[in-house]
Amino acid sequence: MDQTILAVDDNGNFLEYISKEAGHSGKGKRHLAIAVLLTNSEGQVLLQKRKHQIFDNIWDITGATHPLHKQDGVDESLEEATLRCLRDEWDISSTTSAKGGLRGIKEIGAFNYFAFCGEFCENEHCYLMVGDYDGQVSLNTDMGYEYKWMEKEEFLKDIVQNPQEYTPWAREGIFTLQKPV
Repeated sequence: MDQTILAVDDNGNFLEYISKEAGHSGKGKRHLAIAVLLTNSEGQVLLQKRKHQIFDNIWDITGATHPLHKQDGVDESLEEATLRCLRDEWDISSTTSAKGGLRGIKEIGAFNYFAFCGEFCENEHCYLMVGDYDGQVSLNTDMGYEYKWMEKEEFLKDIVQNPQEYTPWAREGIFTLQKPV
């Protein structure tokens, strides 16, 4: 938890830099986050069963992280954080060949959520980032237990019927996903 993240208001406007621990302890402090959802040309979404300090061993969308305040004093953009997330969690690179590679990463909306578990919480202004990917996947076993490609419509139905089996940001993110882009 030695990362520096960006505390924000409910509209995502920057307030101050805080430690990752301060953002997630007790009631936390609202901070910037991203959730990433990749789809393939078969109409499937990439899900992982996430290793997580708070919401462990439940299904999540493709990836999740925080834009970081870097050592050089510059803040990561949403796209930079997304690419870092995909590289770290899946070994997916933006330099992969166009055929079967990563395409069309874009932000489709944001949502606020708060989820409490024991002495920790998630208190985030989260941007949903989506993209297309048809290449090989290799889940980083430090980040997740397993993964699966699931039909998008089946996923949307399952997350509503079995919300306890998904991370809070995945549940909130589906409402953003269903809004017109």
